[in-house]
Amino acid sequence: MNSLRRVLALARKEMRQLLRDRSNLALGILLPGLLTLLFGYGLSMDVQQAPLAMVLQDTSPNARDATSGLALSRYLAPRWVDSMPAAEALMRDGEVMAIVVVPGDFSARLAGGDAVVQLLLHGTDPATARAVQSYVAGAFAQVAARQADAAAQGGAGAAVGTLRLEPRLWFNSANTSSWYLVPGLIVIIITLVGAFLTSLVVAREWERGTLEALFVTPARPAEILFAKLVPYFCVGMLGFLMCLAAARWLFDVPLQGSLALLVAVSVLYLLVALGIGLLISSLTRNQFLASQVALITGFLPAMMLSGFLFDLRNVPAIVRFIGNLLPATHFLTAVKTLFLAGNVPALVLPEAALLVGYALLFFAAALAVTKKRLD
Repeated sequence: MNSLRRVLALARKEMRQLLRDRSNLALGILLPGLLTLLFGYGLSMDVQQAPLAMVLQDTSPNARDATSGLALSRYLAPRWVDSMPAAEALMRDGEVMAIVVVPGDFSARLAGGDAVVQLLLHGTDPATARAVQSYVAGAFAQVAARQADAAAQGGAGAAVGTLRLEPRLWFNSANTSSWYLVPGLIVIIITLVGAFLTSLVVAREWERGTLEALFVTPARPAEILFAKLVPYFCVGMLGFLMCLAAARWLFDVPLQGSLALLVAVSVLYLLVALGIGLLISSLTRNQFLASQVALITGFLPAMMLSGFLFDLRNVPAIVRFIGNLLPATHFLTAVKTLFLAGNVPALVLPEAALLVGYALLFFAAALAVTKKRLD
């Protein structure tokens, strides 16, 4: 009985201590909720309203009838373009996920029983490409079945049951997910080194009391922060170079774009990640809390909401909006473009400009909260 009273008394003490420590209480309540929202809304294996570019080199009624099922599918969003170069430009800029090409001799070959429709897929995400291919094939199959039923009942019209879909992958000729995942690992590793490790730097100094000794020196806050960044910048660049070497020599991932441009964009994102880590470290002044905040606001969103694992076009609008606010999303777009598509200024340069803005914003905020005084 006495043991039970002691346990209850100690439990009440721990409960009161937990209620006084608002940071731990907030993590205990917010972390499960955030993880539930991330995994519930941020993960989606589905592909809906996939944008397609339609190139009808044969504008006959047979060709239009054969492609009518694409517009009726809730998984596809076709848009008609005038020429193949226009469709290729849309594909390079990432505005469409596939191109459907109906050749000029479609009607003639359909009458002969050997009609072919070409499907060009954006192969940077093989899983999404396979899903789009299955949806397009299903749409053509539904039209073929409908016309076969009409022909069996004595209706007019040519059947399309002999139509063949000829798929080809762009930007991923090996048809392997490693070409898509390995460049994305650069984003995760730089985020881990930059945001997660750097978030402990200033907080560790506050806990140990060594930051007070720095305050009495002539060093300015900006100089202190810059000095703390240099080692982690070097570690981050080393991690980037290791990923780059592994992508090239272990996984045979081609680099279609400029190596210098890839390094420049990666340096920009590393500065952004370092700025995020410094801001968290300066605000929290506690290593445990800093690590948890960095995990929730940096590492998990970079993995779940940047497009690294799942296409952001397939998630709810609010989740897509949050994902597009993340610096990791813009860096991932630039990295995948440079690796698999090449130097596409319409995609890479706007993302690089956004990273410059993010870096300036986070460094200014970190400098604003780091003052040479004790609260």
